[in-house]
Amino acid sequence: MDQSTDTNAAIWQSGEIVRAWAAEEKKRELNRAAQRQFMAVLLPFGEQEAFTFLDLGAGTGAASRAILGLHQRSTAILADFSSEMMAAGEHEMQPFAGRYRYVEFDMSTGEWPAAIPGALDAVVTSMCVHHLPDERKQGLFAEIFGHLVPGGWYLNYDPVRTPDPVVEGAWERVSDYYDPDAASRRLHRTPEQQARYDNHVRYVIPLAQQLEYLRSAGFRGIDVYWKQLENVIYGGCRPA
Repeated sequence: MDQSTDTNAAIWQSGEIVRAWAAEEKKRELNRAAQRQFMAVLLPFGEQEAFTFLDLGAGTGAASRAILGLHQRSTAILADFSSEMMAAGEHEMQPFAGRYRYVEFDMSTGEWPAAIPGALDAVVTSMCVHHLPDERKQGLFAEIFGHLVPGGWYLNYDPVRTPDPVVEGAWERVSDYYDPDAASRRLHRTPEQQARYDNHVRYVIPLAQQLEYLRSAGFRGIDVYWKQLENVIYGGCRPA
């Protein structure tokens, strides 16, 4: 695919696309609820401990809602670059009014807004880092490290790619088993759907490469804390 044509920004700034995406989100989140909860449990804070976390590429706030729901004294900063997505998120986040705020931030740049504190207890990302080119992924991890307090944690929930066609075939076969319509959708995409899919997966890279980016940034305690087929939760902490 032509690497010069990245349409992610236009996709997520489109009101029509965001509304269609949000309408399907509840169905998607039924399959991701356990992973969101797992991320919340992974954060090393007591349920009544006060802390502030940043949800980067927050979208409508699914990850934040899981963390805020478990950790009753936590506070969330949700960062996203799409005004349409943030508007949709304000509605979804109402049960946590007073415990969160949205900040506009484009992760494709390294220009962090002053509204994001320089000392955060935790940072989470989910289903968004794979949209970034490799160089930007590496830069983002270093920036996250720099915004964490000593002992602060970073967790990422995202898909990865495998360089092994046998593994890729196994992932696809199991995925099709649990979603019988998946194969049909894959084989009968319209040109527009295929273009959007290609753009969606263009920057997905192997897991090992991303873990090395974390090590290079200075993280410790790095592990793949959960994995199912191509979806993983990995992360680490800034040394205390």
